[in-house]
Amino acid sequence: MQTTPLHARTLAFLDDHAWIGPLLLRLVFGYFWLETGWAKLHNLAFFTERFIEWGIPWPALSAAVCAGTEFIGGVLMMLGLATRLTMLPMIFNMLVALAVVVLPGVSTLDEFVELDEVLYVAVFVWLLVAGPGRASLDHLIARRVKAGTPVLA
Repeated sequence: MQTTPLHARTLAFLDDHAWIGPLLLRLVFGYFWLETGWAKLHNLAFFTERFIEWGIPWPALSAAVCAGTEFIGGVLMMLGLATRLTMLPMIFNMLVALAVVVLPGVSTLDEFVELDEVLYVAVFVWLLVAGPGRASLDHLIARRVKAGTPVLA
């Protein structure tokens, strides 16, 4: 009787449970953005003042849209709902933050890659390209549509 080597069993186990990684990332990262957006929505006056300091056009509107994007984006990310579409405004939010607020103070590649915003953009791009994974509403909806089952049935 031949047994499967431990490394092969371990890799098979990890392959079978690969859905845990994207789920954990979405839950933790989504909650982070939900919480950040919520805090900004409840302190829009201060946040608007920051936008004025940074010279962002239409600061009151921009601050509200930014905060709402983070809050709603965090909720959708946690649910794995409209994930790829949601990543587009999240990426835009971070690119604006990088360009307007953060990059003017960066002078080396080391400083750049150590920025939180760079990590955020990298995660958003990963979710955009890879999708939310199997443990998501997007996956459930796609399976139902493929099977011809009504999504809300």
